Amino acid sequence: MRDQLEKIKQEALKQIEASDALEKLNDIKVAYLGKKGELTNVLKSMKDIAPEDRPKVGQLVNDARAVIEGKLEETIAVLQKKVREEQLKKEVIDVTLPAKRSKVGHSHPNTIALEEVERIFVGMGYEVMEGPEVEYDSYNFEKLNIPKNHPARDEQDTFYISDSILLRSQTSPVQIRAMEEGKMPIRMLAPGRVFRSDEVDATHSPSFHQIEGLVIDKNITFADLKGTLAEFAKELFGPETKVKFRPHHFPFTEPSAEVDVTCFKCGGNGCRFCKGSGWIEILGCGMVHPNVLSMSGIDPNEYSGFAFGMGLERIALLKYEIDDMRLLYENDIRFLKQF
Repeated sequence: MRDQLEKIKQEALKQIEASDALEKLNDIKVAYLGKKGELTNVLKSMKDIAPEDRPKVGQLVNDARAVIEGKLEETIAVLQKKVREEQLKKEVIDVTLPAKRSKVGHSHPNTIALEEVERIFVGMGYEVMEGPEVEYDSYNFEKLNIPKNHPARDEQDTFYISDSILLRSQTSPVQIRAMEEGKMPIRMLAPGRVFRSDEVDATHSPSFHQIEGLVIDKNITFADLKGTLAEFAKELFGPETKVKFRPHHFPFTEPSAEVDVTCFKCGGNGCRFCKGSGWIEILGCGMVHPNVLSMSGIDPNEYSGFAFGMGLERIALLKYEIDDMRLLYENDIRFLKQF
């Protein structure tokens, strides 16, 4: 038994010394010290040894185990040190090299324009509100004084999901929902994505953004609307900006108007940007129609209000002098990094 244990020990030590990888050392440990290893097999055979000799054999086995374990630990430490040294050589860092420049993103032109418009109106006491993009026909049209078979429905080329559900063609439904809550006074701004069946070109897209505003209170007049939009235009385009109101027709406002501002490129003198007129159209507006107030549960004899709406993309195109709306959605980094 002594000779057998000595042979096992010497074979184990020889294999350990010949090992050049940590994986091989683990295999040796299992082969000699594991549950089915050589030394374990010796211990299992002790039932065949005379009882008086078993303590001596057990001691011999323990001594062999200790020698093998000690050699394993020593060799593992040496190999681990060698692995660390090789790793440090491979992962050496040259601190004199220039750092890698991180590409930090920034806001999209639409987002920049929207945040500026929101800042202006929030500063005037408005609340920014949002609503669903998938809307009921009644909120998108009927409660805005646009009944079925009204010509305005054809002009908007709406995406219908069913007879009563559609993709909203304007953010006006958000205003209707706010009026139905009945919490007066109302001073709100409703930005959001809208959808119309338009062909894609330099000024049109089937998906774009609108910003609509609404004020409902007692004794609101057209003069309040003009003063509000004049202040907005000065904040957005510069303090010298003037506004011009042209009569127009919208089903949900009466009276209604289109609003022009003096060209911020030429100051109103006429240039290529404003096509020589000195004026640029930016939005539509008007006093909220009494029928709209009544359908929303508001007494038109007690309350009045005004509403306005503008295209976010149009504001961005004008402010940053972009001549093609498609550039806003092509995700060309060469274009976007200019802002």
